[in-house]
Amino acid sequence: MKIINETVEIDGIDKEILRSLMNDARKPILEIARRIGISGAAIHQRLRKLEESGLIAGSKFVINPKVLGYSTMAFVGIFLDKAMRNPEAVKQLQEIPEVLECHYTTGNWSVLIKILCKDNEHLMYLLNHKVQTIEGVSRTETFISLNQQIDRQIQL
Repeated sequence: MKIINETVEIDGIDKEILRSLMNDARKPILEIARRIGISGAAIHQRLRKLEESGLIAGSKFVINPKVLGYSTMAFVGIFLDKAMRNPEAVKQLQEIPEVLECHYTTGNWSVLIKILCKDNEHLMYLLNHKVQTIEGVSRTETFISLNQQIDRQIQL
């Protein structure tokens, strides 16, 4: 691994390690080490350096929201009356647990959020009583996702 102009460049061994763990984060380090042909300690050292460089941002378990009854995914474009309202609006959006992502965007909307709800009624409640009541929100535009067809990370 090298850092050039604040960009991390990784070698083939780093890529093999990362691909293996991105595919299955529970894969034993020693199994990866045997396949690649280096020691487990070398893999641990490389992973530590990759974490320190900021390339690895963490690890997490992925929950299937449908098992918990959340079946409606929507994207909501939020129009703010003034751009200066963005920080306060984002702070209030953070207080809504169903908001999974929030993006400051170009184009018509000021903010685009990804929101996960149990059903359309739950979505309507959140829009009417949580999102649209935020000071500065002039209107919203909602798109319901019928099916997520691609879900991936950047390829190495």
